[in-house]
Amino acid sequence: MSTVTVNISFQDRLLADIDRIAQRESRSRSELLREAARIYIERKERWNQIFSEASITSGELALTEKDVLDEISQYRREKRK
Repeated sequence: MSTVTVNISFQDRLLADIDRIAQRESRSRSELLREAARIYIERKERWNQIFSEASITSGELALTEKDVLDEISQYRREKRK
């Protein structure tokens, strides 16, 4: 697998946080940012899939946005028990 070097700008504070965490975890800045990007992409893809499936299902069931939010709240309440 080939790699490409990119330039990216961060505010000083954010870069300091990145470096602090990378040092704490004994890894390079690049390793930390690659993992963060992978996690972000995976999470976005999962949410997009969930919303896509929910959109199809809600259309079939004629659910409103409020119905979906109520179901999410109900699920979270039950999960806390």
